[in-house]
Amino acid sequence: MISFIWAEANHGVMGNHGTLPWKLPDDMKYFKDTTMGNPIVSGSRTFRSYNRPLPGRDNYVISTHNDFPEGVIVLSSIDSFLELAKNNGDKEFFVTGGANIFKQLLGSVDRLYRTKIDHDFSGDTYIPEIDYTQFDLLSETQGIMDEKNQYPHKFQIFVRNN
Repeated sequence: MISFIWAEANHGVMGNHGTLPWKLPDDMKYFKDTTMGNPIVSGSRTFRSYNRPLPGRDNYVISTHNDFPEGVIVLSSIDSFLELAKNNGDKEFFVTGGANIFKQLLGSVDRLYRTKIDHDFSGDTYIPEIDYTQFDLLSETQGIMDEKNQYPHKFQIFVRNN
């Protein structure tokens, strides 16, 4: 199974100069809890924003370069990732970005884990347009708002309906 997991603010903003434009510990906890024990897949720029393999998960990077730290499995193409996912149908592969990887995999994704942040942020990276008529909303949970989590947000899970 191929799943996308990302956070987006109003207007589809999901990044600014290689970083998240917001600080939202509730979303970081959701990301960790949701992906823990599952393989994660990213493009090289997204991986470099983590700066290290994330513990408790197999870390895959789709890249033509091999200059990644120990513990990272490099896949040379989108097709090699799709083959890996097909041959490991019992696993849920979480694609964490970036926008170009999401765009290339839109037709293959089975499930969407979206954190929707109700706030306007400046950004230079946007989630590609997703046709939500192809997905059903499976669940929606309001996020915690407190002194550390100052933006209204909700966690949504969508499943492909065809």
